[in-house]
Amino acid sequence: MQIDSRIVKRLGAGAGIVALLAVAGLAVRAEQQPAPLYQVAADAVVGESALRGAIDPLFDDETMGQTRALLVMRDGKIVAERYAPGFGPETKLLSWSMAKSVTAVLVGLMVADGRLALDSPLPVPAWSQPGDPRGRITLRQLLTMRSGLDHVEDGEPVTDGDTVRMLFLDGAQDMAAFAEAKPLAHPPGDRFSYSTGSTLILADLMTRMLANSADPDARRRAMQMFIDGRLKGPAGLSSLTAEYDAAGTMIGGSILHMTARDYGRFGELLRRRGRGPSGHQILPEKWIDLMTTPSASNPAYGLHLWLNRESSESALMPGQAPASLFGCVGHNGQYILVSPSQRLTVVRIGMSPEKEQRRAVRTALAKLVGLFPG
Repeated sequence: MQIDSRIVKRLGAGAGIVALLAVAGLAVRAEQQPAPLYQVAADAVVGESALRGAIDPLFDDETMGQTRALLVMRDGKIVAERYAPGFGPETKLLSWSMAKSVTAVLVGLMVADGRLALDSPLPVPAWSQPGDPRGRITLRQLLTMRSGLDHVEDGEPVTDGDTVRMLFLDGAQDMAAFAEAKPLAHPPGDRFSYSTGSTLILADLMTRMLANSADPDARRRAMQMFIDGRLKGPAGLSSLTAEYDAAGTMIGGSILHMTARDYGRFGELLRRRGRGPSGHQILPEKWIDLMTTPSASNPAYGLHLWLNRESSESALMPGQAPASLFGCVGHNGQYILVSPSQRLTVVRIGMSPEKEQRRAVRTALAKLVGLFPG
């Protein structure tokens, strides 16, 4: 290990020795760190060497960016699992837009309860004035990203985008209010326009169905009880951790945390058509059908879920993997891929900031999926 002599001179001899000992201690501890978990089942339907041959390229940092976790489940059982250094099965991994699909499942539970209706105008107070055209927006239109609201998902520079402003800047104290204040850019239902703001409106709507209070703590408690009792517990997602803004609204479009295994279990909930690990029907099968039905304005998008269909706005790998495949997709190359015909769920969590890296990740994931029989 090279130590810059200028550091020793600045610290002085005594302090320099302490610093050297500290660095040496860190080196020893680093050497003692166990290798990251990498396991492949010997009895998988795909041979171990073939699985490793498909998984290893996904951990090529130069080509793929950083893959932090890779999980493959077939018939609900883990057949392959690999982590980057510093990550493991117990690590809670930050979700960006994969969280939208979790929100959609929660919305489906409320629709099943009769609290919300897909095609009725939404009771959003900010849109309730007579003649406000936003008062025509429906739940289905928000879920399919066809609200018509003037939300700029990605700005140039990035701080000009509404998503960054809403999550981190002037809209961060009350994210739903920021999203709900937007005017219409197009008639509701007219066109597809991906919007994290739409998901924050859904989160606020659900919270108001649960808590007749503007108190942030009351709102947070009500939503958390619903998540715990209706999804987290029944689906076995013990690590699921939602985040809330200062107004007590779940940040439903992003910033959710789970382990890779629980992201896989969430994918399995979708693959098993709403059934939990014990076979209990948590979410109606009809809602899974709706989530996986192409929307009128984008055949590659359902209800807050990406579909493996050809489209000018596709986030998956049409032509490289089964058309029945669908997935949850997050910023910088986060994927929960579900292939019902192959009884398969694949999770990749990482950081791939370049388009070329994300394209390489999708191609590698398609090759991995392609190893399994249909």
